[in-house]
Amino acid sequence: MYLLTFAIILVIALIISLISYVFKELRKPKGERFDIKGSIAKKIYALKHLNKQKIKNFLLGTNFKRGWLTSAVVYVLLIAIGFIYLYPVLYMVSNSFKSLNDLVNPSVAWVPTEVYFDNFKRAFRVLDFFNILLKSLPVTLLPAILQTGVCSVIGYGFSKFEFKGKFLVLILVILAFIIPSQVYMIPKYVLYYNMGFFEKGRENMQFLTIALPALFGQGLNSSIFILIFFQFFKMIPYSLNEAAEIDGCGPYRTFFTIGVPLAGPAFLICFLFGFVWYWNETYFLSMFAPEYPNLQIKLSYFIAEYSDLYK
Repeated sequence: MYLLTFAIILVIALIISLISYVFKELRKPKGERFDIKGSIAKKIYALKHLNKQKIKNFLLGTNFKRGWLTSAVVYVLLIAIGFIYLYPVLYMVSNSFKSLNDLVNPSVAWVPTEVYFDNFKRAFRVLDFFNILLKSLPVTLLPAILQTGVCSVIGYGFSKFEFKGKFLVLILVILAFIIPSQVYMIPKYVLYYNMGFFEKGRENMQFLTIALPALFGQGLNSSIFILIFFQFFKMIPYSLNEAAEIDGCGPYRTFFTIGVPLAGPAFLICFLFGFVWYWNETYFLSMFAPEYPNLQIKLSYFIAEYSDLYK
Protein backbone atom coordinates (compact mmCIF):
# COMPACT_ATOMS: atom_id res chain seq x y z
CA MET A 1 0.00 0.00 0.00
CA TYR A 2 2.76 2.42 0.95
CA LEU A 3 4.79 1.45 -2.13
CA LEU A 4 1.79 2.03 -4.43
CA THR A 5 1.11 5.44 -2.87
CA PHE A 6 4.75 6.43 -3.31
CA ALA A 7 4.70 5.34 -6.98
CA ILE A 8 1.52 7.35 -7.68
CA ILE A 9 2.99 10.47 -6.08
CA LEU A 10 6.21 10.03 -8.09
CA VAL A 11 4.31 9.71 -11.39
CA ILE A 12 2.18 12.77 -10.64
CA ALA A 13 5.30 14.77 -9.78
CA LEU A 14 6.96 13.75 -13.07
CA ILE A 15 3.86 14.71 -15.10
CA ILE A 16 3.62 18.11 -13.40
CA SER A 17 7.33 18.81 -13.94
CA LEU A 18 7.04 17.79 -17.62
CA ILE A 19 4.00 20.04 -18.21
CA SER A 20 5.67 23.00 -16.52
CA TYR A 21 8.82 22.44 -18.61
CA VAL A 22 6.78 22.37 -21.88
CA PHE A 23 4.95 25.60 -21.02
CA LYS A 24 8.23 27.22 -20.10
CA GLU A 25 9.71 26.30 -23.48
CA LEU A 26 6.63 27.55 -25.37
CA ARG A 27 7.00 31.01 -23.82
CA LYS A 28 10.49 31.36 -25.33
CA PRO A 29 11.07 32.79 -28.84
CA LYS A 30 10.94 30.26 -31.66
CA GLY A 31 14.72 30.24 -32.19
CA GLU A 32 15.49 29.59 -28.53
CA ARG A 33 13.04 26.74 -27.97
CA PHE A 34 14.29 23.25 -27.20
CA ASP A 35 14.09 20.98 -30.27
CA ILE A 36 12.22 17.98 -28.84
CA LYS A 37 12.04 16.10 -32.14
CA GLY A 38 15.73 16.60 -32.82
CA SER A 39 16.68 15.50 -29.32
CA ILE A 40 14.56 12.34 -29.57
CA ALA A 41 16.07 11.59 -32.97
CA LYS A 42 19.57 11.90 -31.50
CA LYS A 43 18.71 9.53 -28.66
CA ILE A 44 17.28 6.96 -31.10
CA TYR A 45 20.39 7.23 -33.28
CA ALA A 46 22.63 6.73 -30.23
CA LEU A 47 20.66 3.66 -29.14
CA LYS A 48 20.87 2.14 -32.64
CA HIS A 49 24.63 2.55 -32.76
CA LEU A 50 25.24 1.41 -29.18
CA ASN A 51 27.57 -1.58 -29.48
CA LYS A 52 28.16 -4.48 -27.14
CA GLN A 53 31.50 -3.15 -25.90
CA LYS A 54 29.90 0.02 -24.57
CA ILE A 55 27.20 -2.00 -22.82
CA LYS A 56 29.89 -4.24 -21.31
CA ASN A 57 31.91 -1.22 -20.13
CA PHE A 58 28.77 0.31 -18.64
CA LEU A 59 27.85 -2.83 -16.73
CA LEU A 60 31.26 -4.32 -15.86
CA GLY A 61 33.48 -1.23 -16.14
CA THR A 62 36.94 -0.68 -17.54
CA ASN A 63 40.45 -0.76 -16.13
CA PHE A 64 40.06 2.77 -14.75
CA LYS A 65 36.38 2.85 -13.82
CA ARG A 66 34.08 0.43 -12.02
CA GLY A 67 30.93 -0.52 -13.88
CA TRP A 68 27.37 -0.16 -12.67
CA LEU A 69 26.82 -3.90 -12.22
CA THR A 70 30.12 -4.50 -10.38
CA SER A 71 29.45 -1.52 -8.11
CA ALA A 72 26.00 -2.89 -7.28
CA VAL A 73 27.45 -6.33 -6.47
CA VAL A 74 30.19 -4.81 -4.29
CA TYR A 75 27.74 -2.67 -2.32
CA VAL A 76 25.34 -5.58 -1.85
CA LEU A 77 28.17 -7.75 -0.49
CA LEU A 78 29.43 -4.98 1.79
CA ILE A 79 25.95 -4.34 3.17
CA ALA A 80 25.33 -8.06 3.70
CA ILE A 81 28.68 -8.64 5.46
CA GLY A 82 28.24 -5.46 7.50
CA PHE A 83 24.80 -6.61 8.57
CA ILE A 84 26.18 -9.97 9.72
CA TYR A 85 28.71 -8.20 11.95
CA LEU A 86 26.44 -5.40 13.14
CA TYR A 87 23.34 -7.45 13.88
CA PRO A 88 24.68 -9.03 17.13
CA VAL A 89 25.98 -5.64 18.29
CA LEU A 90 22.66 -3.92 17.61
CA TYR A 91 20.79 -6.77 19.27
CA MET A 92 23.00 -6.54 22.35
CA VAL A 93 22.67 -2.74 22.56
CA SER A 94 18.91 -2.97 22.22
CA ASN A 95 18.62 -5.57 24.99
CA SER A 96 20.94 -3.63 27.29
CA PHE A 97 18.39 -0.79 27.52
CA LYS A 98 15.44 -3.11 28.21
CA SER A 99 13.92 -3.69 31.61
CA LEU A 100 12.99 -7.16 32.83
CA ASN A 101 9.38 -6.66 31.73
CA ASP A 102 10.51 -5.78 28.19
CA LEU A 103 12.83 -8.80 28.03
CA VAL A 104 10.05 -11.26 28.87
CA ASN A 105 7.49 -9.46 26.72
CA PRO A 106 7.40 -11.15 23.26
CA SER A 107 5.80 -8.08 21.67
CA VAL A 108 8.89 -5.96 22.41
CA ALA A 109 11.44 -6.89 19.76
CA TRP A 110 13.94 -4.07 19.16
CA VAL A 111 12.66 -0.78 20.62
CA PRO A 112 12.12 -0.94 24.41
CA THR A 113 9.06 0.69 25.95
CA GLU A 114 11.37 2.77 28.16
CA VAL A 115 15.08 3.47 28.34
CA TYR A 116 16.35 1.45 31.31
CA PHE A 117 19.80 2.35 32.72
CA ASP A 118 19.85 0.17 35.83
CA ASN A 119 21.48 -2.65 33.84
CA PHE A 120 24.58 -0.50 33.29
CA LYS A 121 24.61 0.76 36.88
CA ARG A 122 24.52 -2.77 38.28
CA ALA A 123 27.17 -4.04 35.85
CA PHE A 124 29.54 -1.17 36.68
CA ARG A 125 29.01 -1.80 40.39
CA VAL A 126 29.66 -5.54 40.18
CA LEU A 127 32.75 -5.18 37.97
CA ASP A 128 34.09 -1.98 39.54
CA PHE A 129 34.43 -1.24 35.85
CA PHE A 130 36.56 1.89 35.46
CA ASN A 131 39.02 0.97 38.19
CA ILE A 132 39.51 -2.57 36.89
CA LEU A 133 39.66 -1.39 33.27
CA LEU A 134 42.51 1.00 34.12
CA LYS A 135 44.41 -1.80 35.86
CA SER A 136 43.78 -4.16 32.92
CA LEU A 137 45.67 -1.98 30.44
CA PRO A 138 49.17 -3.11 31.57
CA VAL A 139 48.31 -6.73 30.70
CA THR A 140 46.60 -5.92 27.38
CA LEU A 141 47.68 -2.61 25.85
CA LEU A 142 51.29 -2.56 27.06
CA PRO A 143 52.20 -6.08 25.82
CA ALA A 144 50.53 -5.40 22.47
CA ILE A 145 52.61 -2.23 21.97
CA LEU A 146 55.87 -3.85 23.11
CA GLN A 147 55.29 -6.96 21.02
CA THR A 148 54.52 -4.96 17.87
CA GLY A 149 57.63 -2.81 18.22
CA VAL A 150 60.02 -5.66 19.03
CA CYS A 151 58.66 -7.97 16.33
CA SER A 152 59.00 -5.20 13.74
CA VAL A 153 62.71 -4.84 14.55
CA ILE A 154 63.24 -8.61 14.39
CA GLY A 155 61.34 -8.92 11.10
CA TYR A 156 63.33 -6.03 9.61
CA GLY A 157 66.60 -7.68 10.60
CA PHE A 158 65.60 -10.97 8.98
CA SER A 159 64.51 -9.29 5.74
CA LYS A 160 67.34 -6.78 5.18
CA PHE A 161 70.45 -8.36 6.70
CA GLU A 162 72.39 -11.54 6.01
CA PHE A 163 74.14 -13.38 8.85
CA LYS A 164 75.27 -16.89 9.66
CA GLY A 165 72.50 -19.20 10.86
CA LYS A 166 69.72 -16.98 9.52
CA PHE A 167 67.83 -19.91 8.02
CA LEU A 168 68.17 -21.91 11.23
CA VAL A 169 66.85 -19.02 13.34
CA LEU A 170 63.85 -18.64 11.01
CA ILE A 171 63.10 -22.35 11.47
CA LEU A 172 63.25 -21.87 15.24
CA VAL A 173 60.81 -18.95 14.97
CA ILE A 174 58.38 -21.15 13.05
CA LEU A 175 58.84 -24.00 15.53
CA ALA A 176 58.11 -21.61 18.41
CA PHE A 177 54.69 -21.08 16.85
CA ILE A 178 54.06 -24.77 16.13
CA ILE A 179 54.97 -26.01 19.64
CA PRO A 180 51.95 -25.71 21.96
CA SER A 181 52.33 -23.18 24.75
CA GLN A 182 51.32 -25.80 27.34
CA VAL A 183 54.62 -27.61 26.71
CA TYR A 184 56.75 -24.84 28.23
CA MET A 185 54.15 -23.64 30.76
CA ILE A 186 55.77 -25.30 33.81
CA PRO A 187 59.35 -24.13 33.05
CA LYS A 188 58.05 -20.61 32.54
CA TYR A 189 56.13 -20.74 35.83
CA VAL A 190 59.24 -21.96 37.67
CA LEU A 191 61.27 -19.13 36.12
CA TYR A 192 58.80 -16.48 37.28
CA TYR A 193 58.63 -18.10 40.70
CA ASN A 194 62.41 -17.90 41.07
CA MET A 195 62.29 -14.25 40.00
CA GLY A 196 59.95 -13.55 42.92
CA PHE A 197 56.83 -12.46 41.05
CA PHE A 198 54.55 -14.67 43.16
CA GLU A 199 55.72 -13.47 46.57
CA LYS A 200 53.26 -11.78 48.88
CA GLY A 201 53.17 -8.03 48.54
CA ARG A 202 54.25 -8.13 44.89
CA GLU A 203 50.83 -8.74 43.35
CA ASN A 204 51.02 -5.44 41.45
CA MET A 205 54.22 -6.64 39.74
CA GLN A 206 52.63 -9.77 38.30
CA PHE A 207 51.80 -7.93 35.07
CA LEU A 208 55.53 -8.26 34.26
CA THR A 209 54.96 -11.98 33.67
CA ILE A 210 52.94 -10.91 30.60
CA ALA A 211 54.92 -7.82 29.59
CA LEU A 212 58.46 -9.22 29.79
CA PRO A 213 57.99 -12.00 27.19
CA ALA A 214 56.48 -9.43 24.82
CA LEU A 215 59.52 -7.17 25.38
CA PHE A 216 61.90 -9.96 24.31
CA GLY A 217 59.87 -11.17 21.32
CA GLN A 218 58.38 -14.16 23.15
CA GLY A 219 54.86 -12.85 23.66
CA LEU A 220 51.56 -14.35 22.64
CA ASN A 221 51.90 -15.57 19.01
CA SER A 222 54.96 -13.38 18.45
CA SER A 223 56.21 -15.75 15.74
CA ILE A 224 53.26 -14.78 13.51
CA PHE A 225 54.05 -11.09 13.88
CA ILE A 226 57.73 -11.65 13.12
CA LEU A 227 56.83 -13.49 9.91
CA ILE A 228 54.33 -10.77 8.93
CA PHE A 229 56.96 -8.06 9.32
CA PHE A 230 59.55 -10.24 7.59
CA GLN A 231 57.39 -10.64 4.49
CA PHE A 232 56.28 -7.00 4.51
CA PHE A 233 59.79 -5.55 4.77
CA LYS A 234 60.99 -8.03 2.17
CA MET A 235 58.62 -6.45 -0.38
CA ILE A 236 60.28 -3.04 0.08
CA PRO A 237 62.93 -2.58 -2.66
CA TYR A 238 66.48 -2.81 -1.35
CA SER A 239 67.40 0.15 -3.55
CA LEU A 240 65.69 2.43 -1.01
CA ASN A 241 68.04 1.16 1.69
CA GLU A 242 71.03 1.68 -0.60
CA ALA A 243 69.91 5.24 -1.36
CA ALA A 244 69.60 5.90 2.38
CA GLU A 245 73.10 4.53 2.96
CA ILE A 246 74.49 6.82 0.26
CA ASP A 247 72.85 9.77 2.05
CA GLY A 248 74.62 8.75 5.26
CA CYS A 249 71.83 6.92 7.09
CA GLY A 250 72.73 4.10 9.41
CA PRO A 251 70.69 0.93 9.82
CA TYR A 252 68.60 2.35 12.68
CA ARG A 253 67.81 5.61 10.91
CA THR A 254 66.99 3.70 7.72
CA PHE A 255 64.56 1.55 9.68
CA PHE A 256 62.76 4.51 11.24
CA THR A 257 62.74 6.78 8.16
CA ILE A 258 62.02 4.19 5.43
CA GLY A 259 60.88 0.92 6.98
CA VAL A 260 58.43 2.18 9.61
CA PRO A 261 56.47 4.61 7.37
CA LEU A 262 56.10 2.03 4.59
CA ALA A 263 55.07 -0.73 7.01
CA GLY A 264 52.11 1.15 8.48
CA PRO A 265 49.55 -1.55 7.56
CA ALA A 266 51.70 -4.27 9.14
CA PHE A 267 52.03 -2.27 12.36
CA LEU A 268 48.27 -1.72 12.48
CA ILE A 269 47.43 -5.38 11.84
CA CYS A 270 49.91 -6.71 14.40
CA PHE A 271 48.86 -4.23 17.08
CA LEU A 272 45.15 -4.93 16.65
CA PHE A 273 45.60 -8.70 16.62
CA GLY A 274 47.96 -8.52 19.60
CA PHE A 275 45.56 -6.35 21.61
CA VAL A 276 42.59 -8.62 20.89
CA TRP A 277 44.55 -11.79 21.69
CA TYR A 278 45.90 -10.40 24.96
CA TRP A 279 42.44 -9.12 25.86
CA ASN A 280 40.82 -12.52 25.31
CA GLU A 281 43.63 -14.46 26.96
CA THR A 282 42.51 -15.70 30.37
CA TYR A 283 44.53 -18.92 30.64
CA PHE A 284 47.92 -17.19 30.98
CA LEU A 285 46.46 -14.52 33.23
CA SER A 286 44.95 -17.03 35.62
CA MET A 287 48.25 -18.93 35.65
CA PHE A 288 50.86 -16.16 35.87
CA ALA A 289 48.87 -13.22 37.28
CA PRO A 290 46.14 -14.79 39.43
CA GLU A 291 46.03 -11.98 41.99
CA TYR A 292 46.48 -9.09 39.58
CA PRO A 293 43.15 -7.26 39.05
CA ASN A 294 42.03 -7.44 35.43
CA LEU A 295 38.72 -7.16 33.64
CA GLN A 296 39.03 -10.41 31.70
CA ILE A 297 39.08 -12.59 34.83
CA LYS A 298 36.44 -10.39 36.44
CA LEU A 299 34.07 -10.99 33.55
CA SER A 300 34.36 -14.77 33.92
CA TYR A 301 33.00 -14.48 37.49
CA PHE A 302 30.41 -11.85 36.66
CA ILE A 303 27.30 -14.08 36.96
CA ALA A 304 28.33 -15.46 40.36
CA GLU A 305 29.20 -12.04 41.79
CA TYR A 306 26.04 -10.51 40.38
CA SER A 307 23.95 -13.25 41.97
CA ASP A 308 25.60 -12.68 45.35
CA LEU A 309 25.15 -8.92 45.19
CA TYR A 310 21.58 -8.86 43.84
CA LYS A 311 19.78 -11.85 45.33
